[in-house]
Amino acid sequence: MSQFAINLLFVGASFALYIAIAIWAKAGSTKDFYVAGGGVHPITNGMAIGADWMSAASFISMAGLIAAGGYANSTFLMGWTGGYVLLATLLAPYLRKFGKFTVPEFIGDRFYSKTARLVAVVCLIVASVTYVIGQMAGAGVAFSRFLEVDATMGLIIAAIVVFFYSVLGGMKGITYTQVAQYCVLITAYTIPAVFISLELTGNPLPPLGLFSEHTESGMPLLAKLNEVITDLGFNQYTADVDNKLNMVLFTLSLMIGTAGLPHVIIRFFTVPKVADARWSAGWALVFIALLYLTAPAVASMARLNLVNTIYPDGPSAEAIQYEDRPNWVKEWEITGLIQYDDKNDDGRIQLYNSDSEAFASTAESRGWEGNELEVNQDILVLANPEIANLPGWVIGLIAAGGLAAALSTAAGLLLAISSAISHDLIKGAINPRITEKGELLAARISMSVAIIVATYLGANPPGFAAQVVALAFGIAAASLFPVLMMGIFSKRVNNTGAIAGMLAGLGFTLVYIFIYKGWFFIPGTNNLADIPANYVLGISPLSIGAVGAIINFAVAFSVSRATAPPPQEIQDLVESVRYPKGAGGAVDH
Repeated sequence: MSQFAINLLFVGASFALYIAIAIWAKAGSTKDFYVAGGGVHPITNGMAIGADWMSAASFISMAGLIAAGGYANSTFLMGWTGGYVLLATLLAPYLRKFGKFTVPEFIGDRFYSKTARLVAVVCLIVASVTYVIGQMAGAGVAFSRFLEVDATMGLIIAAIVVFFYSVLGGMKGITYTQVAQYCVLITAYTIPAVFISLELTGNPLPPLGLFSEHTESGMPLLAKLNEVITDLGFNQYTADVDNKLNMVLFTLSLMIGTAGLPHVIIRFFTVPKVADARWSAGWALVFIALLYLTAPAVASMARLNLVNTIYPDGPSAEAIQYEDRPNWVKEWEITGLIQYDDKNDDGRIQLYNSDSEAFASTAESRGWEGNELEVNQDILVLANPEIANLPGWVIGLIAAGGLAAALSTAAGLLLAISSAISHDLIKGAINPRITEKGELLAARISMSVAIIVATYLGANPPGFAAQVVALAFGIAAASLFPVLMMGIFSKRVNNTGAIAGMLAGLGFTLVYIFIYKGWFFIPGTNNLADIPANYVLGISPLSIGAVGAIINFAVAFSVSRATAPPPQEIQDLVESVRYPKGAGGAVDH
């Protein structure tokens, strides 16, 4: 059986399962569509959160970024993991106790203002659309390779599949589909990692293999990796970062952005009780840890395998002839995500850091005239089994896993967008008397429109999948996280302060991002080149969300102090959300 047929078998079987689940769990009411009827078991919900959480950025792109940047890009791991802990402990149980369907509905009721609810809708849509661009781009990468089509066609196929099971099933369908997708993606991620860890280190546990000896050389794996990439002019894989301020702000932006992501927050509204929300968070952390503990090993081993493929006799020896390139390079070249340019006409593939001034003389002495192989970072995890010459069924499995990761999160985001439009905008502001059937239709139409917009923008994303997702986290950090925190933990912040804070945080963050990434992410409309030399205080657009959050908090508290306090019933509401009714004070025994 050909590799293409194996890929079709795995991907087709997984899609048939997802669509069958969506038909079985078709939403019949708005409660089914928004919160799956509110009766999801905590373990089931934890697994669905895991799938929702482990997006294309986690499955496809994160290991690629770590592979390319080493320790410097481990901030993605630290920020996302730390942020989930914040979400689970500081927000999820309290929001579940409040008992609303959506994040904007909580903000509208807590700050007793339709305007606050509408501003929250805008913040949610901007963050979620930015996030879903990254998911659709990642899905397009996976489809393009494993169905052997170009990236644009892959993106269109991904959009069609998401349309069927998201629009049909709503949260009820998405929940059980995501359980299946979690099982697929975690199996697909860990099995190749075990094979590769055994092959390179003899250790079947990838997190331990990362710190084991490289079997062939007898050196520690990371020391071997440092040796081969520094011999090609790259920085050490384990090198520290230069700009600590940017690293701290980036990690903080990812953390608080995580805690403000609406598509994850709404998952905690699907369980029966507040205690179930806490248990869901605990189970989700277990399920997430399985992938996040494996990702650094996958990244390191993929980078080493890539270099060894191009320089089979070591970096000091000749690179392989282009005509002798392995089949996986040929297959990825079809997608345009690997590109070769023979700059010195020697017929070999020179892969090195042509931007390194210190390495320039070495490159010149070897007759090299520039790096000749461009490898899209998003393909490393998907290509890893092929690079390591693993069996065809493993390649088919990781194809299904990569697609499951991208589509599961895309579905959750699209649901958050559609519920914000149908429930918060149409029912909450435009037509409060709309029937349940009409609201359900509006939700499905708005989700369909969101898919079309995300597909269009996903064709020209403003960065790699994980970078686009980081921008979304920054937007959520600057706009939604502060107002959620103040809504739960501050009785003094009023509606005027909340609105001013959201607008200030969102406006500042978007302007800073658009200056470097292009206005509304349209290519060619940026004011400054997206390079560190142009950043204010070295703060990148990926890190600016933390600054936006500080501005949001400062403006909200300042405006609230200068205006009237919230009504007493709102202050009592905040008190009831934070503390169980009837609880007495602590007694000294």
